[in-house]
Amino acid sequence: MLPADLLLTTATTSYAITVGPGLLETLPERLETLGLKGKIWLISDHQVFPIYGPRLEKPLKAKGYALETFIIPAGEASKNQNQLWELYTWLIAGGVERRDTIVALGGGVVGDLAGFVSATILRGVSFIQIPTTLLAMVDASIGGKTAINHTLGKNLIGAFQQPSLVLADTLTLKTLPLRELRAGWAEVIKHGVIRDAALFSLLEKHASELAGNEANSTFSLPEPLTGEVIRQAAAVKVAIVSADEKEQGERITLNYGHTLGHALEAATGYDTFLHGEAVAIGMHAAAQIAHALGLFTTEDVERQENLLSSYGLGTTFPSNVTAEQLMALTLHDKKVRNKRIRWVLPTKIGAVSVRDDVPEALIQTVLRARKA
Repeated sequence: MLPADLLLTTATTSYAITVGPGLLETLPERLETLGLKGKIWLISDHQVFPIYGPRLEKPLKAKGYALETFIIPAGEASKNQNQLWELYTWLIAGGVERRDTIVALGGGVVGDLAGFVSATILRGVSFIQIPTTLLAMVDASIGGKTAINHTLGKNLIGAFQQPSLVLADTLTLKTLPLRELRAGWAEVIKHGVIRDAALFSLLEKHASELAGNEANSTFSLPEPLTGEVIRQAAAVKVAIVSADEKEQGERITLNYGHTLGHALEAATGYDTFLHGEAVAIGMHAAAQIAHALGLFTTEDVERQENLLSSYGLGTTFPSNVTAEQLMALTLHDKKVRNKRIRWVLPTKIGAVSVRDDVPEALIQTVLRARKA
């Protein structure tokens, strides 16, 4: 196996998460190492493919791989049943075989959709994640969760499908719009809050270097610092998923901020907030709930809020979304058990607990207090 930064190992599989600059062109060599010799079915979106698609297609074709490409519209709205069916038709009509490999080139939407397709077409074909957003590099591409959305909630229809490889080329972040970059920092901050206080402190120390600049439309990459932070954040998810692949225990902690974040995305039709933006709002609300329960200090609530703000992330709910809407949508959350919401709540920077006894009245109070 080629050198890798991280190795995720579960009861069913083991694969590398490789992070660094200039990795796209190494895909053919890595495919050979993994023994993947079938046709490559590349799935990307209309924003990412024109920039990075040719950098994948050229070396693959030079090595003799048969290659087909499908480009979806960028954005969360593509995670729907109609787009899923179009991908099935493309694969079946093109003669997909079980020895083939689906490659996802893009952010979390592309990875979720392509992963679900790979899990279900022919009852499963190999799958490789090539994340091009910060959020996907540290979170969405790792751990095998794949899904599409339903009008009643996000990611409610899906499957666990571990990739054969995650290849995170940090140079792709150079063309990432500032808003997308900031959305990604929400997941990095989340990993610091739930498990890695040192990562949280590192983010505080280097906020001015990493957060991006309003004067620039894209991210000026400060390597090797960015690679270090991405690896450290990804390592949190690797450790948790390696211990709990199917979310029977500790993996639920990765959903910090997501219960209300997903509800907010659904309430606004998946077209108002980027995922990380919604998660940041959900994180602050969860911190407020934890504080009200006596779990989280005022100082730590303020540290988290200040760090989110430093990375350009808001913490208030829009005024046109009601607390009642959000509460109703949380009942469709995947973490609900016996009709009780299991809340991931921080107890200090670097640690969280899971509670199913949070009074609804308290949640309503927090939601109404956090209106813009």
